[in-house]
Amino acid sequence: MDKPTRSGDAGQSSYFANPLGVWSIILSALELGSDTTLTTDSLEAFSVNVNLAPSVESESTPLMTFPLLQGMAFTTATYSGATPLIQSSFGFSSLTYSGAVDPGAASSSIYKYEVVLQGGDIWLLYVTTEVSAYSAESFTLDNGAIVGPEDFNGYIQVAKLPADIADAESIYDGSAGAYPISASISGSVRGTVGSYTLEWNKQGDLSKELLMFCLPHHLESLASGTQTDLTLSTTTKGTATAIIADSWSFTEPELPINMDFAPWRPDADGSTGTSVTTLSDDAKARIQEIALSELSQNVQEQTNQGSLYFDGKALAKFAMICYAAQDLADNKTLSQSGLMKVKEAFAVHVNNEMTSPLVYDQVWGGVVSRDTYLDGNLGDDFGNTIYNDHHFHFGYFVYTAAVIGYLDPDWLNTQKNVDWVNTLVRDYANSVSDDPYYPMQRMFDWYHGHSWAHGLLAADDGKDQESSSEDTMASYAIKMWGSIVGDENMEARGNLMLAVQRRSLSHYYLYANDNTAEPAAFTGNRAAGILFENKIDHTTYFGTQAEYIQGIHMLPLMPHTPFIRSANFVQQEWNAYFGPSGIKPVTSITSGWRGVLEGNRATVDPTFGYDFFSGATGVFQDSYLDGGASQTWYLAYAAALGGDPAAGSLVKKRDTLDADMITGERGGKPSYTEHGTAVTGRRHGRSSRSSRLRQRMRGESL
Repeated sequence: MDKPTRSGDAGQSSYFANPLGVWSIILSALELGSDTTLTTDSLEAFSVNVNLAPSVESESTPLMTFPLLQGMAFTTATYSGATPLIQSSFGFSSLTYSGAVDPGAASSSIYKYEVVLQGGDIWLLYVTTEVSAYSAESFTLDNGAIVGPEDFNGYIQVAKLPADIADAESIYDGSAGAYPISASISGSVRGTVGSYTLEWNKQGDLSKELLMFCLPHHLESLASGTQTDLTLSTTTKGTATAIIADSWSFTEPELPINMDFAPWRPDADGSTGTSVTTLSDDAKARIQEIALSELSQNVQEQTNQGSLYFDGKALAKFAMICYAAQDLADNKTLSQSGLMKVKEAFAVHVNNEMTSPLVYDQVWGGVVSRDTYLDGNLGDDFGNTIYNDHHFHFGYFVYTAAVIGYLDPDWLNTQKNVDWVNTLVRDYANSVSDDPYYPMQRMFDWYHGHSWAHGLLAADDGKDQESSSEDTMASYAIKMWGSIVGDENMEARGNLMLAVQRRSLSHYYLYANDNTAEPAAFTGNRAAGILFENKIDHTTYFGTQAEYIQGIHMLPLMPHTPFIRSANFVQQEWNAYFGPSGIKPVTSITSGWRGVLEGNRATVDPTFGYDFFSGATGVFQDSYLDGGASQTWYLAYAAALGGDPAAGSLVKKRDTLDADMITGERGGKPSYTEHGTAVTGRRHGRSSRSSRLRQRMRGESL
């Protein structure tokens, strides 16, 4: 764990990773050789089957099938007329037959072996077969490999036995023979309380309940199932705990249902808060003055840059200015004049007339930038064509549309506008499991409690995500769009996703002093950097400066930001990095990241933030703003959080929201076409780190 630190690290270690190419147990068959073919089927939100056949010609009848699901306690392989072959990169020390798992059963068919690896690790091997007379010698250790009987029909399950948990083996025994094959999710919201349930379909011994591992954030909100003493270390999510149940139910008691477009000021405990719209006359006057200047910028130029990511950021920036001008500065005329420009720029995208238009991909089911189809560059627009970062890119558009619909309800009467935005939601956050055109929840992972930004391409360390804050922005956008169009299910889903993200991010992305999920040598970095499935690296894809790494988990600053990033965490991070004694005091930063950092600082010091963005300190410069940020919004944000002593609460406050938020109605057939014909996507090859390089700030020297 003692990895060398970089200049942008406040922790003892820059990263931690699990070694690749270590295979404790390899499940195979003697019939599989160099011509083995791997195929997949039954790909769903939580599961997939992986099949192995001896050759292409025989792939229709695989010898082995692995049902793979998140959290499974056993790795299960079903065999169809094959000879089991079990190997290990460590080598085996011994194989001991333990007998039938349920010897008292009328027809026991589950048999157990203890497998000891060279080095001492112990694994349990369970064999389920229909053979009536089972022999202890059915599986033998021969020449360093475990070999089973010829023409074996049944399934094998393996599980690691931790050395320090006395009843671990009996816990495994209790569920051996049953295995999950798929999962579904359901949920509902009643007022400020949200609940959701993961339910598995299973095969094998149906009389037994499943044994599944939950993550630390699950355990905090788990409301069902039997918690056991069995725990194992995960790759990047701390310690997993085994739960006996065929379904898990969770409760999130603090949904931000009264959060709106206005800055949201947390209460003392941080769990509840109030949207703030009442400001002093002095604050209103300064916001109006700055908004007038910023709305005079060339909106069309900034919102059609040949990048859906930068287009969306710019649109959201101007939408926030228009909102602040109307609801916070009480200047509807100014707001509506700016809104006209925003609607014109948004229409360019609705009409698919932007520099990088969208097309519908028939292979993977989604709307993507056409650029990679034209030039073959997988890195175009950060890999949008291969589904990288869709929730980042499209979330900004969805938020912008919500603001437009709020400020001009008549805009929603044009069905094309609503349909276009719903298409983006459907692409990255579809709630329908059997939609023939889009997958369910392409980006958000209900098991891990956050999204993955990585798209189609394989990577050695698995999927990853860099910006946790843009992840939550995408959920906030769904919440607000649902609110504006009257889709209570979508609004409720966004609220619940935010609550789940707040919980999961505090474990895996944002590290306050009390974090126990991640290694202590790493949590001093305060933010993950890039979280992979197999490692966490305190860096970014565009550089190693402290403001990049920490700042990418701050932007964009929106009403939901204080809900996700607690004042306690913000203060600890500030002290470690950007305060006077931090490793890079904020006064040394002169790029567009300066505004992000100072805006974030307003969470804990809104008075300084108000003075800074109002120009009272004489320090603020336009160069401190990146392309997705405005002085108008930062000033309004700081004022509402307490920088303006007269800031007050929104009179209209929502107290109830009742909805079934996971499922929704199917949408229609996609209409995205290129010259009238839907573009058929192509499957692409393996990725490299360079294919995901991204420069979040225009004009930065990296």
